Amino acid sequence: MTLLQTLACAAALSLLAMTAWAQTPAPSQQTTVCQFTDGGQLSLRYEEMPARGNDLPAHIWSPGESPMYLFTSTAIKVGDTMIPPGAYSLYVASEKQHWTLVVNKDVRSEKYDAAQDLARLPMDRGTIDEPAKDVNLMFGHIAPKQCSLRIYYGKFGAWAVFAEP
Repeated sequence: MTLLQTLACAAALSLLAMTAWAQTPAPSQQTTVCQFTDGGQLSLRYEEMPARGNDLPAHIWSPGESPMYLFTSTAIKVGDTMIPPGAYSLYVASEKQHWTLVVNKDVRSEKYDAAQDLARLPMDRGTIDEPAKDVNLMFGHIAPKQCSLRIYYGKFGAWAVFAEP
């Protein structure tokens, strides 16, 4: 093998390694998945972080101060809004006793832009016996065509339902 071929091979391997590294989630990223019975799937990626206190800060919030990312392979219904397959950012708008799940079209920016909101859904909320030390998000498959996103922060838990039409 010539020097030029060796350098080209090394460059190609380096490029492949960088591409693989860029696609691997950071150690602080978490993922949760829900599979509908017909094969459609929702997945959510978010930053792991400790819960600070017992309730969300009173503003637009997401774990780790970067958006949560929702990926859906099928059309879903959030409240009264139909959402086509694709990628979306998610936030939680928190007020004293109410949390609202916000589905936003902007997946390129780290900053929240209300003009990009696609859906807002009030979340049901309750208390849990043992306060969560870390923010926990998970999907629960609650019916053949329904997944419940559950968020646990401090002593509170909240949930919102995503459904296939």
